[in-house]
Amino acid sequence: MILSLKEKYKKEVVPEMIKKFGYKNIFQVPKIEKVVVNAGFGKQVCGKTTQEQKKIQEFILRDLSLITGQKPALRKARKSIASFKLRKGMPIGAVCTLRRDRMYDFLDRLIHIALPRTRDFKGIPLKSIDKEGNLTIGIREHIVFPEVSPEKAKFIFGFEVTIVTTAKTKKEAEELFKLLGFPLKEK
Repeated sequence: MILSLKEKYKKEVVPEMIKKFGYKNIFQVPKIEKVVVNAGFGKQVCGKTTQEQKKIQEFILRDLSLITGQKPALRKARKSIASFKLRKGMPIGAVCTLRRDRMYDFLDRLIHIALPRTRDFKGIPLKSIDKEGNLTIGIREHIVFPEVSPEKAKFIFGFEVTIVTTAKTKKEAEELFKLLGFPLKEK
């Protein structure tokens, strides 16, 4: 029987981490706090008419909501940059913060379905984990997720997934991700 990521964390990862790092309490064991999915569409909308910009934004928001199971929030430009044809207040990105069950469902699909379907995927490099223990993965093509139909996709966009943990060190985070089943590259 295959365990969900949440069950695997509780039944396998917590005891293993306590044994390896010698935590005195289960609340000291690092856990995944939230997952932030971030897509920028500044390049696609720059230099386009207002109607074309709206269509691109709606397409990206629709596909992101299919992938994450939650409506993304629009992010607007803080200042104008003439060389990028960018005006202050112009929507340039979408962000979605996932927590609890939605987070675990998304991570399950990311690990077991989306990453193996990615072209030329050889594992997540260890340098993707920062010193605070957070993992950032860039996904070039959103169509690797099964919720998105490649035939209906007008264009392909990329996005970034940041997995925020409560780990204190990079070593703790590496071990947490390995035990959860993330396909990390060996050194």
